[in-house]
This record gives sequence, C-alpha cells and structure tokens, in this order.
Amino acid sequence: MQFETLDYQVQDGILTLTLNRPERMNAFNGPMRRELIAAFDAADADDAVRVIIVTGAGRAFCAGADLEKGGDTFNRHTRTDQPEGADLRDGGGTVSLRIYECTKPVIGAFNGAAVGVGVTMTLPMDIRLASTNAKFGFVFARRGITMEACSSWFLPRLVGPQQALEWAYTGRVFGAEEALKGGLIRSIHEPDELMPAAYALAREIADNTAPMSALLNRQMIWRMLGADHPMEAHKIDSRAIAFMGESEDAKEGVRSFLEKRAPEFKLRPSQDRPDFYPWWDERPFE
Repeated sequence: MQFETLDYQVQDGILTLTLNRPERMNAFNGPMRRELIAAFDAADADDAVRVIIVTGAGRAFCAGADLEKGGDTFNRHTRTDQPEGADLRDGGGTVSLRIYECTKPVIGAFNGAAVGVGVTMTLPMDIRLASTNAKFGFVFARRGITMEACSSWFLPRLVGPQQALEWAYTGRVFGAEEALKGGLIRSIHEPDELMPAAYALAREIADNTAPMSALLNRQMIWRMLGADHPMEAHKIDSRAIAFMGESEDAKEGVRSFLEKRAPEFKLRPSQDRPDFYPWWDERPFE
C-alpha cells in the first residue's frame, strides 16, 4: 500500500507503520493525518494483520505539528486540511479517535523525539516502548495553546492526573527514564534493540492468541475506562464470553493447549463479530 507520508509494510501478520517524513523529523501535517486514518482503516479490514507497530523513520518518531506556517500554524482559519465534520475539529483528535476505534493491538515504538501531537496521538495505542534516544514533551503551554488529540481524556487515565498536569503545566521535554517512571511507556531499549523488542511482543500476540479475543479484549478494556459501575463490565463480559465460549475458537484454544501445539483460530475480526458489537453509541462531534 502506497502513501506519501507513511511506509506500510505487512509481514507474517505484523503491520509496521512508519511515519516517513524524516527530512522534517516526521512532523505531523494534513496529508499524514489523512493517511494515518486510511492506514488504520486498511489494517482493520485486513484479517492478515494481527498486530500493528507504529514507529518513525530517521532520528525522530514525530516532532509534532509541522511549523512551516510559523505563527499561524495553529490558526484554524489558515489551515488547508479540514477534518471531517467541522472546521472547528482538532486534526490530531481525529487520528486519536481512529486509533481508539482500532480492532487490532497497537504497539508504539518510539525511536526518537515525540513531541506535541507526536506523543498525544500515541496515547490510544495499547503498549509503548522507547529507545534510549527517545524524548517526550507535552509542550502546548509553551506554544501558547492547549492539550489536543483527546489527550486530556487519555493522559490522566494512563499516568494519573498529578503526572499529567505536571507535564502539561511545565511543557518540558523529558527523556525515556522519566517517561518510564511516570507510566507513559512500558520499557526502554538500546536503539538497535527497540524494533526487535517490539516485534517479539507483536509475535507473541500474533502467534498465540485469537484475533477475535484481541478485538473484544481491546475494546472492553478501553471502553470500560469511562464506565460508571463494574456492572457495565459484567454486562459486556457476560455477552463476550458467552459468544466466544461456544465458538470454534474456544474449542481450538483448549484442543491446541492439550495437544501442545500452536493454535489455528478461525474467527475473522472483519466479518465474524458478535451481534452485540459494538455495544456503545457512536459519539458525534457537536
């Protein structure tokens, strides 16, 4: 699949999605926004994709918004890329929401700097790994703007409100050690060990787990972050395990375990979803 700002490569069930504007430190712009949404659309439609890894080309992951317009960079009246639905919409937020809706496990592999939207759009990813070269920054207050890309929802849920507010208030750029201590990332790796670690994790998921289980587990965990009572989880858990429990995948999971062999799961996330999915109402931008 060909993109202008991304490299899209699928091999052995793993999609490696590389932000590919190295001459601009993979800065986020309108074409990248549109292509990221299209890439996740394609990945969700392709049952050959089991896991998605997102990384950056060159020395940066994503340096944030492309500042080529100078002081008008964040002025919605001067931008040429209008997100779907309303010109008021934040472009980074449309990417975060698309990743949030994804039906596949998503791993972020930070090879270098991730600043502004370069880090906030990764918050809906499931697991984040970083190189020792990685740096992070929620720099919005230092640019005279605010949190974006739905990060005011995601960040405090991932790291807690105290840490989220410290990073938002100071706008400082910090290294991988602080990101690990604060709960933003899962692990730190030497630069040449980052992608092997990401692939090893993706391989463990792709080789051993049912794609439909991954779809349901991902949405159950993310969606329940906004639930007001554990009964809401119980309602969905009950429906999900009832559906999966009577499926061929459940039989295969038990058989392969008892026979000490690799499983061969059949349910396809693109076509075989349960009747109760989705169990949430779509939220319009109003």
